[in-house]
Amino acid sequence: MAYLEIKDLHTHFTKKSGGWLSGQTETIRAVDGVSLDVQKGEILGLVGESGCGKSTLSRTVMQLIRPTSGTITIDGTELTSLPAHVVRRRRLDFQMVFQDPYASLNPRMTVSATLTEAIRQRHPGVKGDDLARRVAELMETVGLDPRLQRKYPHEFSGGQRQRIAIARALAPEPKLIIADEPVSALDVSIQSQILNLLKKLRADLGLTMIFISHDLGVVRYLADRIAVMYKGKIVERGDAEEVFRNPQDEYTKRLLAAIPSFSEAG
Repeated sequence: MAYLEIKDLHTHFTKKSGGWLSGQTETIRAVDGVSLDVQKGEILGLVGESGCGKSTLSRTVMQLIRPTSGTITIDGTELTSLPAHVVRRRRLDFQMVFQDPYASLNPRMTVSATLTEAIRQRHPGVKGDDLARRVAELMETVGLDPRLQRKYPHEFSGGQRQRIAIARALAPEPKLIIADEPVSALDVSIQSQILNLLKKLRADLGLTMIFISHDLGVVRYLADRIAVMYKGKIVERGDAEEVFRNPQDEYTKRLLAAIPSFSEAG
């Protein structure tokens, strides 16, 4: 059984149309019948242009948005039928890393306070030397000097802040990480460092990941398999290298053709 199974998932939104006084509405099908599976220890790359629904899909998997219909099963537990307080507890097993680390971190909390709060989600009674050791180990795991733990987010670079965000996601000891465009806001030179960190974490901790990006080159470097999303649907999926060598869907072909380096290499 796959660690994560998504079956016929729909997430729809209703918005007003035709002006404020018209009373008319339209349905936005942000996720429109998606079925996916992610094997334990695998990195699945989810690719698509802005607005295709991939971020809505990630938030639906996290149960930050409840789906309109369909099922999400993680490690044998179907989430969509569970009450909110049970989902919150289960969310310790699946955590998210967001695109903008500065926006996702509390600017009034030090690194130590941020990580302490996250560690205590799983281990509420931890304190003293044991807590200090866990904070230091988390910082070292993501390549940060533990001596920086009393600093605030604004005192770090963008790449360092994303490492803090990754450490916070790791603190509850999850088995699945969903990374939503985690390097798109970073300089190219820093992007490779974060990608290598994610690869190392997968190997060292046995993590399962969904890595979301509009950048096919980034996904090719990191992912074992790729799923291409377009207008709320998965239009192609397969082994990463096979998708790049032999794309089947016209949308995938257009995405590849739009990247000069791939065109030149082909």
